[in-house]
Amino acid sequence: MQQLEVAVIGTGWCGGIRAETLARCSLVDKLHICEIRPDRLAEVKALTNAATATLDHRDIVGNERITVVYISTTPESNHFPIARDCLKAGKHVLLEKPIALELFEADELIEIAKRNNLKFTIGYSQRFNTRLAYAKKKIADGTLGKPVSVMVSRHLSRGLGKKIASRGRLSPAAMESTHDLDFVFWLLEPARPVRVYSQGAYGYMKDVNGSYDIMWSTVTMDNGVLVSIGGGWNLPPSYPNYCATTVEITGTEGSLFLDDTQRANWLNTMKDGTQYPMSTMPGEWVDHVYAGQMAPETLHFLECVLRDTPPMVSPESARRVMETYLAADLSAESGEPVTLPLNNQALSAVQDLYRKFRTPV
Repeated sequence: MQQLEVAVIGTGWCGGIRAETLARCSLVDKLHICEIRPDRLAEVKALTNAATATLDHRDIVGNERITVVYISTTPESNHFPIARDCLKAGKHVLLEKPIALELFEADELIEIAKRNNLKFTIGYSQRFNTRLAYAKKKIADGTLGKPVSVMVSRHLSRGLGKKIASRGRLSPAAMESTHDLDFVFWLLEPARPVRVYSQGAYGYMKDVNGSYDIMWSTVTMDNGVLVSIGGGWNLPPSYPNYCATTVEITGTEGSLFLDDTQRANWLNTMKDGTQYPMSTMPGEWVDHVYAGQMAPETLHFLECVLRDTPPMVSPESARRVMETYLAADLSAESGEPVTLPLNNQALSAVQDLYRKFRTPV
């Protein structure tokens, strides 16, 4: 059986999940990990029995035996330079969202991967959610007829929102609705977004980093389908990193409503009150099984490399999502709808907007 040497750069929450998943996989010959926090590096090395553990990602880039790299580092400004270096070194890359902070950076990563004939994908793990896979099936097989509308409402606990906000002024559209934009565009392929109108509302998060508590974005597709996506991160504490999502899809021949709020999993204790376990977006290990999407996504990319098949998420689709949430941020600031693809005037306005927003807090 063919095995590969793989690496994970950044072993925090998501990177830790990927590292543990790879450590359990028979397709992995040796696992290498990189983390800038010495205590976390030692913890994950002990957990995964990693072959090497380093504080410097350049050790991963320079190791010719490593063929596949999972980049899970934060802050998001690290995504482009580290992914670029790995791709230039001839390594297949799975990069956590976002693909980059600038569209030209995304374009460069896509071009390097194509030029070097490498697998390159973005960690939009919600495509591996069984409920969403079912929605894709029911649209593809014609059960719902011609799609008319898609609505997604996603809410996170404020603990997770505050954690994300600590890395800088990143909007709910860019950090949470990005997942929903990805899977909705996937559901509606080959339709493409042509117009975005977005609004945001302030609350708890304003004093943390100046961000909206919630944003709602209306996206018009080129085939007339109406998409409405809401993303927020101000729920009271109920379970670490809790996420509640509902999806409504209507078509000419039927409708499909999906409840992904995890209310079926209800833990109630004298110490902590009501909690909803197994409710995070990436998922979590439950002893010998994995509850969620990130572990299957991690293994999927490894199998794509071994089988030479396309990953589920193309970098071009991730760029399309990025352009859409940039338009959503611009629309929320200006109060006007924004046309896609972004023209030079809109791109300039985005740059002006992010000069204010991307100052670390």
